[in-house]
Amino acid sequence: MKENFKKNLENKINKKKVKIGIIGVGYVGLPLAINFVMQNFDVTSLDIDKKRIRKILKGESFINYISNDKIQQCLRKKYKLSSNFSKVKELDVIIICLPTPLKKNKVPDLSYVEKCIKNIYPYLKNGQLISFESTTYPGTTEEKIINKIKTKFKIGKNFFVVYSPEREDPSNKKFQISNIPRIVSGHSKNCVEIGSLIYSKIINKIVKVSSIKTAEMAKLLENIYRSVNIALVNEMKIVSKKFDVNIHEVIEAAATKPFGFGKFNPGPGLGGHCIPIDPFYLAWKAKKLGTKSDFIQLSGKVNSYVT
Repeated sequence: MKENFKKNLENKINKKKVKIGIIGVGYVGLPLAINFVMQNFDVTSLDIDKKRIRKILKGESFINYISNDKIQQCLRKKYKLSSNFSKVKELDVIIICLPTPLKKNKVPDLSYVEKCIKNIYPYLKNGQLISFESTTYPGTTEEKIINKIKTKFKIGKNFFVVYSPEREDPSNKKFQISNIPRIVSGHSKNCVEIGSLIYSKIINKIVKVSSIKTAEMAKLLENIYRSVNIALVNEMKIVSKKFDVNIHEVIEAAATKPFGFGKFNPGPGLGGHCIPIDPFYLAWKAKKLGTKSDFIQLSGKVNSYVT
């Protein structure tokens, strides 16, 4: 009888016998690992930063809003850490949470993702799921992950790939991983179903979309929306100063309108590592496709100037 890899993986997830690997022990990867561990899943975090791994294994947190006690609590459960990527062969689910910065010339730097796929490729096996969470331009998951492994597997049948962009708001007491709706997309219907299942174990609401590119674009829109509006108020601050008007009072007054206005504040720091980067990611890719994104790119330039 032909093995049903999808059903096998679903059964493991539902019975909490699935082994989850999270690549990247950073501000996205560590909180995600903690959430799975606290739901009694077997989790291994993988990272090339051996110093950071040793620190966590000692029960010490490097993130100010994650306590040492929480780390120690996880270590007493099914939480392991390693810099040995051969551990991938023991895993069922592999979640990639790596940085996607810009180079000096504002060109996307996907070297972390590329090196990751190269490192784990020899250890990938039938029946696994890869979920990519990093913010990036539409087409990245296909170019950097699917195209690299599709000769080895029949994706959607004996291997599964999803893109599910992280939505982290560090230290936000109201919105945390569990109550922030999560977008899930996949290479096929089977991929989406399995991806939705694994994330539903720690997140209350799953939002399925029709394609990976749609999810990649949605993540960019979320962040560029903020970038554009922050750029607007940053310019308004400069203009207001010329008029001898307090921009903060202006914003508070405008915010009393119950419709058609969202409050954004000026100042250095854009509220996340992605916000200053994403306009340039989309602008770069749009240029490659022969289309302009002047307005979006301008927001990135304005915010770079102010910060």
